[in-house]
Order: sequence, then C-alpha cells, then structure tokens
Amino acid sequence: MTRTLAIAAVQASPLPIGGPLDAFAADVRRHREAGADLVVYPELHLFGSQDWPDPERERRLRAASAPLQGSFVDALCEIAREAGVWLVPGSVCERGENDELFNTALAIAPDGRLVASYRKIFPWRPFEPYDPGDRFVTCGLGAGTAGLSICYDAWFPEVSRHLAWMGAEVVVNIVKTTTPDRAQELVLARANSIVNQTFTVSVNCAAPVGMGRSIVVDPEGEVLATAGASPEVLRVTLDLDQVGRVREHGTAGSNRMWSQFLPTDAALELPLYKGRIDPHRWEPRAATGAQNR
Repeated sequence: MTRTLAIAAVQASPLPIGGPLDAFAADVRRHREAGADLVVYPELHLFGSQDWPDPERERRLRAASAPLQGSFVDALCEIAREAGVWLVPGSVCERGENDELFNTALAIAPDGRLVASYRKIFPWRPFEPYDPGDRFVTCGLGAGTAGLSICYDAWFPEVSRHLAWMGAEVVVNIVKTTTPDRAQELVLARANSIVNQTFTVSVNCAAPVGMGRSIVVDPEGEVLATAGASPEVLRVTLDLDQVGRVREHGTAGSNRMWSQFLPTDAALELPLYKGRIDPHRWEPRAATGAQNR
C-alpha cells in the first residue's frame, strides 16, 4: 500500500502575541476539511512581534513565553484534536526550566497529543534572543516519519543529515525569513533534499512581514510546489515511498549516498566534531515515533 501524506503548508503573516486563537483554530479546521493530513505554519506564527523595536520585542517574547506543560500548548493540542489533523502550529516561545528562552517547534497528533517538541539548535545570532537546543528530533506523523527544523537550521548541513539518519523521510523546516537571503534558502532546501534523499517542506511567513517563497522539494531535489510573497497555501501530497525508491535506485538513477560505505571500510575521523563516520552506523534507520539524539 502506498504511503502518502497530504500537506497544507500555510504561508501566512504572523498573528499578534497573546491574541485569541479562534481564527487560528478555524483556519486549521478549514485545511483539514480541504483534505490535509498535516497542517504546517511558519516559525513563531502565533508570536508576531515585528511592530516593536528589539529591546521591547525581546521583553514581550519573554513575557509571552510558557512551559510546554501549560494552558497555551494545551489549547493548541485541543485545536488539533477538534480538527482531527496532524498540526505543526509554527514554533512557540518556550520558557525553560532555568528561565531560558527557546524557539520550539511542536508536532501535535490528531488525538491532541503533543508527540514531539524541538528547540532550535541554531538561533540566528546575533539577531535572535533564544538559547540553543541540544538535540535533533524526529516523530511519526501517521504515514511516515518527519524531522523538525527551524529556519537558520537549514544553513547547517549537520541538522538535515542527522534527521535523515534518524529516519526522517520529510524534513519540516518552519521559517520566518524577512531578509533577502530567502533566495539562498531555496537553494539550501533543494540541496538538503538532494544530499539526504528526503522531502523538504520549507514554510516561510508571508509579506509584508516575511519574504514568502515557501517551497516543497522531493528526495531528488525536484520542486513540487513554490509560493510567491503573498499569503498562499501549498497543498501537496507526498508519496513517502519515493524516499525508499530513490535510496535504492539512486538520485537520477545514479547516486546512492546512503550505500557509500562497506562494512570492511575503515572509520573516517571527523576532526571538526571530534567524532567519526563508522561504516557500521552509516545507513539511516527506519523510525517511527519521536526520537532525540
């Protein structure tokens, strides 16, 4: 049986911090009624703060931050449950155990369970006030496995590579790019898909706040859908079995990077990381459920 995942990638402007969630809930329901299995919103979609200067913005973000076990996240889980859909509601400002401020992506199941949370490992420094996360996260999303990634993470190949190694068939990269480098991010979305043989769903916020240009890419780097700058919804059904076919037969029928090493090959030292590539650990695992590494 073919494994498919119907995605609604919602390119929209951020909603104001602390606003009511009624309109957001109605939007989620609308995309579910249109056939989406998974609805994805941009980074910090519910934490719009662009109208304030930097010091005031940081103060308001910190004031609005909350632990994951609390009423705000509970409300998002209830929205997913009522709609009966997998939901990535963008990222939230998470207050850590020691008063840290994390930019955290959530994945919520149709029954309202918070199945995964991912703290952005690479905040955009020096411009963002967030503390970095310390682990990669994948989760089962019904038909397959997704890896979570936030904006600037896409500029660091370690993130997408680890997510693919952990079993991700699709990397969900939620974005709030307001600067001209969105052009480069489109290249990175394709490159990360090509070198890891995964789908990439990169959802940016819309104009006038963001640069838009959301994109969905297949495991060979082909663009399945792309948006302009204005609010727009990309509706794409992913054939998740394509990941296995590409890895078996090669990108363009040629390149099988995940079959590069033989068990008899020597380990390759990685001095940058003080680590190594061990041929016995190279192939991606088949993953279902949330994982942290």
